Amino acid sequence: MNLSDVGESRVNGYLFVLQRSLKTFLPPDAVRDAVREIESHLRERMEAADGSPNERETVERILAELGPPLRVAQAYSAERTLEEAVTTGRLVPMFRAMWHLAVTTFAGFGAALGMFAGYFVGFAFLAIAVMKPIFPEHTGLWVDNATGVPHDFGMRFPIPSDQHVVGGYWVIPISLVAGLAIVVLTYRGNRRFLTWWRNRRLS
Repeated sequence: MNLSDVGESRVNGYLFVLQRSLKTFLPPDAVRDAVREIESHLRERMEAADGSPNERETVERILAELGPPLRVAQAYSAERTLEEAVTTGRLVPMFRAMWHLAVTTFAGFGAALGMFAGYFVGFAFLAIAVMKPIFPEHTGLWVDNATGVPHDFGMRFPIPSDQHVVGGYWVIPISLVAGLAIVVLTYRGNRRFLTWWRNRRLS
């Protein structure tokens, strides 16, 4: 179906709104590629249509099947971010992909909570390793004075009257190893979850 000037104006208006919507989610170079890809798909569907009962109804039907520009932009950016996260393994796309899944799916919300907890605990151990040489009397394993039972592991300001810190500078290598191990395991688990999610959607 060859579009008239009115049909072309309607399609171009849709693509203009789509481009503006994509700018909210993607960088400029990615926006251009996305608009070209979606426009190509849209043109192919227009050419395959027979234009009956009339051009206007055909154009509106195809645009309605494709979806509102904002929804298309959200879906496209989510798919692109997920693919980039799985392929490159970079942290920023992985965080963006997890954020999208967290606000749209129950499983993604649970995985995002696990990711946040893992990184929080890992970086907390790394912070202990950094702070031990600076505040040696405030950092380490805290033990109850009366019972001798360990209370917690970390930093305390001020020092509690009913507890005392145990542990010299051996706290530093233990905290470093534990922190790095937790961060690495969280990263791998996060990437594995995103890979599983992408394969699940593809299947």
